[in-house]
Amino acid sequence: MNIRDYEYIVAVSELLHFGKAARFCKISQPTLSMQIKKFEDIYDVKIFDRSNKKIVITEIGEQIVAKAKSILENHKLIEEITTKTKDPETCELKLAVFPTLGPYILPKIIPKIHSRYPNLQLLLIEEKTDTILPKLIDSKIDCALLALPIDNDSLEYQPLFFDRFNVALPSQHPLAKRKNIALNDLANERILLLEEGHCLRSQALEVCSLVKKSTYQEFQATSLETLRYMIGSGSGVTLIPHIASIKTEGVTYVPCRDRKLGRSIALVYKKDSHRKASIDLIYKKMINIFAGEVEGL
Repeated sequence: MNIRDYEYIVAVSELLHFGKAARFCKISQPTLSMQIKKFEDIYDVKIFDRSNKKIVITEIGEQIVAKAKSILENHKLIEEITTKTKDPETCELKLAVFPTLGPYILPKIIPKIHSRYPNLQLLLIEEKTDTILPKLIDSKIDCALLALPIDNDSLEYQPLFFDRFNVALPSQHPLAKRKNIALNDLANERILLLEEGHCLRSQALEVCSLVKKSTYQEFQATSLETLRYMIGSGSGVTLIPHIASIKTEGVTYVPCRDRKLGRSIALVYKKDSHRKASIDLIYKKMINIFAGEVEGL
């Protein structure tokens, strides 16, 4: 079978539409349908059930799709291995980052990486951590900036910096004049949180679980920016990473007294990544970028 046949099968399995799959593969729909039908006839199997309006993957089809994905991934690895002249500075690298980090870290690193490696094309993806991890494992993205811990045997990481937490509160709040704030100082405060799915929400809940009398506001923000403006309006307080503690009218940031409260940021990638050489290049550049700032973080 031609490697393209496996690409057609995987495309249909992911898009569940022959027309969309054909456009994705840049061929005509009749050609794609004919090649898949030919595959089914050769092996006397049915991969897709076309009897209803919706495309349904059959039980044996699920197994074939899984093997097809593995074949395509191995084929990609072989191409990389056999192309000895491949330059790690000249490739396309998919880098993912979660929403409460991306807007604050990307402006620091992207221009400098591009300046150092102008032919290294970074494709940036912003998703929540729970969405990023499966894509990393399935090799749909090459690397990601994530908060530790990462518990998956197929992934490894290189630490970048520790991003300590600040308490964000209204500027007129009595605690705003403090040099630092202990968690117990928040015992009677309303703590605002991000919506479900954000790793920062889980981190804040874990830290604030030590504060027995605090209450969590029913309002849940969809972004740090919304959360910041809610605080500025006097609706409550929250924990915000130092890197995201940007100047906002009506908001004051006070460091947590416990300097160990925060999140460890790392560059995460698959152990057998065929882009490892390129990932190493951007990691070394990131380390240099943050070397002079890590004390501030």
